[in-house]
Amino acid sequence: MIERKYRLKRTKIVATIGPSSLSKNKIRKMILAGLNVCRINFSHCNHENALKIVSIVTELNIELNSHVAIMGDLQGPKLRIGEVEAENLLIKNSIVTVQEGTKKSNNKNIFINYKNISHDIAIGDKILLDDGKIILRAERVSGLKISCVVLQGGEIKANKGFNLPNTAISLPTITPKDYKDLLFCIKNKVEWVALSFVRNSKDLVQLKQLIHENEGNVKVIAKIEKPEAVKNLNAIILHSDALMVARGDLGVEVPTQKVPVLQKKIVRASRKKAKPVIIATQVMDSMTHSLSPTRAETNDAANAVFDGADALMLSGETSIGKYPTRVVRTISKIILDVEASDERKHFNKLLPFKSNKRYISDSICYQASEIANQVGAKAILAFTASGYNAQKISSNRPNSHVCVFTHNRKLLNTLSLIWGVLGFYYNKFETTDIAIEETQQILMEEKIIKKGDFVINIASMPIKEKGMTNMLKLEKIK
Repeated sequence: MIERKYRLKRTKIVATIGPSSLSKNKIRKMILAGLNVCRINFSHCNHENALKIVSIVTELNIELNSHVAIMGDLQGPKLRIGEVEAENLLIKNSIVTVQEGTKKSNNKNIFINYKNISHDIAIGDKILLDDGKIILRAERVSGLKISCVVLQGGEIKANKGFNLPNTAISLPTITPKDYKDLLFCIKNKVEWVALSFVRNSKDLVQLKQLIHENEGNVKVIAKIEKPEAVKNLNAIILHSDALMVARGDLGVEVPTQKVPVLQKKIVRASRKKAKPVIIATQVMDSMTHSLSPTRAETNDAANAVFDGADALMLSGETSIGKYPTRVVRTISKIILDVEASDERKHFNKLLPFKSNKRYISDSICYQASEIANQVGAKAILAFTASGYNAQKISSNRPNSHVCVFTHNRKLLNTLSLIWGVLGFYYNKFETTDIAIEETQQILMEEKIIKKGDFVINIASMPIKEKGMTNMLKLEKIK
């Protein structure tokens, strides 16, 4: 069983599984330390290792009675340079040629994997190598070659990515590799799939169509890491199931100082539409090699919790880092301290719209959050078949736990990404009174509630029909 205090944190933890953590024993320790979602990064993980991750998590969920989800992160059209020769130092103000090709790059010629770059780029556009460590500016285009001046020099490293922040690239968002990885996720019943370099809602519509055509049941996360995505944010939120603020590429594609404001904007906009949002990249980066985070990283993680993010994501810290379990435990402690603090923000509640076909259900979820905060309720108990109620209640960020009961076992894993949600399997729907009594007993046995606590129950009546929520009951546990 997951250590109780880590289990009861509201903000969830996503961790990338890699060479440092790919074993049953290590993943077990990470789950016990507060891990909620295991990420498979298809940029580095092959299908053989991905299948190991799926198998291990499935086994541990049974052994630990946990509901850890799996996220498949599609690579997308990542732009990269290839191999590099010995002479690879770029000097400021020097001239270098950029073109598509597979030859080794040097300080005179850089070869990249983007065929249409000479057609798409414009004079004055910048090319950023290795997360912006090297900056070039296009001065002249001659055939397939682009002559660039070096604005910021440095050492060219093999297989590093490059960014075109001012250029509208013509590559498809879903590559042939992504399609193969998506089929793997569908076949192995992965709960979430993240789409990289989303530019507009059409990218998400295309991905969902592919999932539908292949009879998949997987939720879609839109990674916000390009300026176009920021411009099309509202439409992207509408067509996605969750969002990720991918601060690595986003911080290269837009000025760095804009990222903190964009992070808050994306979290607020996602919460308004009851869509989960993940904060990613360099959350605890120093713990890749160090036993403890920097004060700045601790502050950054805490501020993401204050912002109301559903989850924080670890990348290299747990995939190639020395201390994968320790970093999960450390970030769990930061989350718990912030959530217990008097300084924790009281979030504005999101009033339901009468035009929404789920207006009655939305109103019940809204009032459940309001009353829970008013009376200091320990838990909101909700019955759900789709997870809709869980997301609506969670989006209001109540002070109580959101305890969700469902007969859909796969849904329990999916809900592990959502803020404040504790999921429980329950399949007895005889009468509303019996269901409420039995689920309260489950929470008492789990020591989530006790005698004297206020709880709020929401359900649909008659409960056997499993329709939209239309009932709310405030009760004191006797």
